[in-house]
Amino acid sequence: MRQKYIFGPVISRRLGRSLGIDLIPHKVCSLNCLYCECGPTTHLTIKRQEFVPTEEVISQLRQFLSRNKKPIDVITFSGSGEPTLHSHIGEIIHFLKKHYLYPVCVLTNGTLLDRKSVQRDLMAADIVIPSLDSATLRGFSRINRPHPKLDIKSIINGIASFNKRFKGKLYLEIFIVPGINDREDEIKALIKATKKIQPDIIQLNTLDRPGTESWIKPASKSKLQQIAGQLSTITKVEIISRKAFKDREDLKKKAIPRSIRGRIVNILRRRPCTLSELSLILGLDKKEIKREIQEMKIIQQKKVGSGIFLTLKPALSD
Repeated sequence: MRQKYIFGPVISRRLGRSLGIDLIPHKVCSLNCLYCECGPTTHLTIKRQEFVPTEEVISQLRQFLSRNKKPIDVITFSGSGEPTLHSHIGEIIHFLKKHYLYPVCVLTNGTLLDRKSVQRDLMAADIVIPSLDSATLRGFSRINRPHPKLDIKSIINGIASFNKRFKGKLYLEIFIVPGINDREDEIKALIKATKKIQPDIIQLNTLDRPGTESWIKPASKSKLQQIAGQLSTITKVEIISRKAFKDREDLKKKAIPRSIRGRIVNILRRRPCTLSELSLILGLDKKEIKREIQEMKIIQQKKVGSGIFLTLKPALSD
């Protein structure tokens, strides 16, 4: 069975080796964020439905996990859109928790956490990481370009009410876009919101992969440290940075997959990767992957900061 709804394991800067579950077609979301590595939202919605067949997702998970020999640190709901839009995400989480010991993480933009149905669905997860890039209407509108029926105050209240009942860990991700949410009034609003939410950890992030808008630049290290210092009065703050995985023995796998090119496309369809990341994910030498990529006319390179990222050409990422 082709792994249509699961991908990886991929190397996550925050979570280690992560097996991804993609429940949403590209690119269905409740936001159209400036920085999204998946590209612009093509279907902006807040309506929950069964976008992909739940039983097929469970079947693919059962088959993959029964034969997988690679180490997995976490199973993560992420991918091509907002995972909480899938109306049966709770059923899949319960399946994983009943049959496997892997921690389950949900990466979410947090926009639907004010709904009781979404809160119930995520209660069995081990880690939930909602985003809150701005606590002001101005910043929220400019950075996240939300569905018109979304309200930033309701989103903050929803994340806070969920966290009061949630028994797992809640990490709050804040993505800094220089010139928009690094201003003093924006930081003060974020401090007020995070005090209400009371996350276990604040994860401070900035541009690391090619985003939707090419003009966005990463925040400087000094600016991130300054903001981290201001937010650290509330809880622990982590500045997310690229981890050096190359020396980890558990990532040096030599088994050659049956279809290298197919796996490369499957991974890049979800997220841009460096050559080194593909090497670790696929367990292959960088020279071997480079040879394959050079013969593939569907891949392009984009530079972000000091990194060169491989992405699919636009017509193929849809």
